[in-house]
Amino acid sequence: MARVSSLRPMVLDGLPQEALAATLSARGGRDIARQLAHVHEVRAAFLRKTDIPEGITHFAKGESPSKAALRRALEQSADAVERLIRRAWADGGRVGGFKRGIVVLLGYLIAHESHHRGSILLTAKQTGHPLSEDLRWGIWGWDKI
Repeated sequence: MARVSSLRPMVLDGLPQEALAATLSARGGRDIARQLAHVHEVRAAFLRKTDIPEGITHFAKGESPSKAALRRALEQSADAVERLIRRAWADGGRVGGFKRGIVVLLGYLIAHESHHRGSILLTAKQTGHPLSEDLRWGIWGWDKI
């Protein structure tokens, strides 16, 4: 089985540093960096319900981390989620703190991260930082995974 952690945060890598400050919100909503930090924080919040989260980075509310800090945090939380999946799978899908188990938790994380990916792509495009065709459409190339 391929390691989840070997997958780089490709959307983050496809954006220039200045794009991380982009936002479409006129009311102080999250910029791209804060959306990515939020994705990491949601992973970390679920992981805190288990015994996996040792050493998980925390971003303060409203913090717009650098690209390097986001990369480290996203890779860190991806590694921790991978450990959780492997352990839960070996335990029949059970995860302490989640009465419906790993499948429901993963469904939530996929839906949440998909929502933010779409928002990030739209923000990047409309603020002059569109991602490459490969990054925009690459998630649909299931035969290439």
